[in-house]
Amino acid sequence: MSAKHCSNIKKYAKSLCIIICILICLPGCRAKKPAGVVTGNSHITYEIFVCSFCDSNDDGVGDINGIRSELDYIRELGFDSIWLTPVQPSATYHKYDVDDYCDIDPAFGTMKDYEALLKECHARGMRVYMDLVLNHTSEDHPWFRAAADYLHELPSGWDMDPSYCKYCDYYNFSREARDGFVPLDGTEWYYEARFWNEMPDLNLSSEAVRSEIHDIMAFWLGKGVDGFRLDAVTAYYMGDTGANTEFLRFLKETAKSIDPDCYLVGEAWTDSDTIAALYTSGIDSLFNFPFANEEGLIAKTLKGECRASDYVDGMAQTEKAYLEANPSYVGAPFYTNHDMDRSAGYYPDDNGPVTKMACAMNLFMTGNAFVYYGEEIGMSGSGKDENKRAPMYWSNDPNDPDICDGPPDIDELQMKYPSLADQMNDDLSIYNWFKAVMRVRNSYPAISKGTTEKADYLCDDSVAAFFRRSDSGKDLLIVMNLSGQKVKKDASLSARGFKMTESLSTGEGAVSYDNGALTMPAYSIAVFTRR
Repeated sequence: MSAKHCSNIKKYAKSLCIIICILICLPGCRAKKPAGVVTGNSHITYEIFVCSFCDSNDDGVGDINGIRSELDYIRELGFDSIWLTPVQPSATYHKYDVDDYCDIDPAFGTMKDYEALLKECHARGMRVYMDLVLNHTSEDHPWFRAAADYLHELPSGWDMDPSYCKYCDYYNFSREARDGFVPLDGTEWYYEARFWNEMPDLNLSSEAVRSEIHDIMAFWLGKGVDGFRLDAVTAYYMGDTGANTEFLRFLKETAKSIDPDCYLVGEAWTDSDTIAALYTSGIDSLFNFPFANEEGLIAKTLKGECRASDYVDGMAQTEKAYLEANPSYVGAPFYTNHDMDRSAGYYPDDNGPVTKMACAMNLFMTGNAFVYYGEEIGMSGSGKDENKRAPMYWSNDPNDPDICDGPPDIDELQMKYPSLADQMNDDLSIYNWFKAVMRVRNSYPAISKGTTEKADYLCDDSVAAFFRRSDSGKDLLIVMNLSGQKVKKDASLSARGFKMTESLSTGEGAVSYDNGALTMPAYSIAVFTRR
């Protein structure tokens, strides 16, 4: 392939996007966020798997305008941010293999639709976080196609020459069949593709690739995006925490140089020690995976595999470790996401109370909490990925125009709990419990911004009790009965100087506090504030 050939590919596939990126980054040209947009920490974010959430045009595919139509629903639940899974063009339903970083997939709408979504979110004081997939692209991305074309034309035994086609340096090619590499058909070359052969890994050490990443961030921040969810940060350099940390530092510095208010949260599906090491990059947040999923500390505690006090100790220990690594870190607790089985299946014998308490345990952790769509009504879905991304269960009406078809090849699923429409008027539903927990979290800043200290005299195998210390002095004492039995506790010592101001019960029984005697029905919560 000639240098002229590669130059033409660049011209037609890239130039317009770059010009726009440069223009929007000029002083005074970047789109400003309207007054009222929430800043700082203490956010609650609703994760939306776009193709499964809400269909606006009756084609069976969730889309951007469908999300716009449900913003009031999301806001009224108490969320002030949304995270959309990838919206860029891609041949797959999940879109985690991007064809074009600076466009919108036609199945989801247009760029004007996306800009309208940003505008309407900001008018409601809501943030929008974009899923940014940098570990790999699609094999159909113009960068990879240009590199592949060049290597197909390269004579056998010749070395690559980036001066003829710079895109061969955008990916990791080798003549050897190395770990994580797959053959480039029709050539003597292999390319790194850790996730799937149709997802070639980018060479993130390339200065040219890093320049592209700057331009991509500038493009979307210029549109008004408030931050990025960073996909697969432990796979940037597989098995190399030091290199991953350096790249996260580059991403943080790049994003903040464009927009100092840009928020970054990374997917680091790993242990707390590695997460702490990655926090030394200065990144705002990393998802707190040790608490999530069926194997995480929340579920293990509720299944009796860990003690209630272990949940408290875990919160305090991770807060301390992450704070030492990055004094400006913002926690990112979550319970499930699009890669995990739905939580309703974690507790086969549960008819609601345990599922309710799990959501509260997530929302009562510090930092910016994240919730996967449908968890507020206890949706089901497990096994293959498509099942975990089932259509939002708005109602049980098969003709409901909002309901999507779901991903191709999804199994027929039976939901364990009723639809949203059926739950809204049921005082004991998961939905109404969720709203109550969200109200409490939003009412007491110390829940999200404070630090955890174990309440030793109350904490035991079934009761999680902790102080949430606040710089403002508005400390809280939070007590959770994580068992299926009523408990009575002498709280006179721990609650000295406090008064009970909130109580939440998953059933019909009520929490009571009288002269130091705390009585809690099964799966209930008491919140004390300083007098």
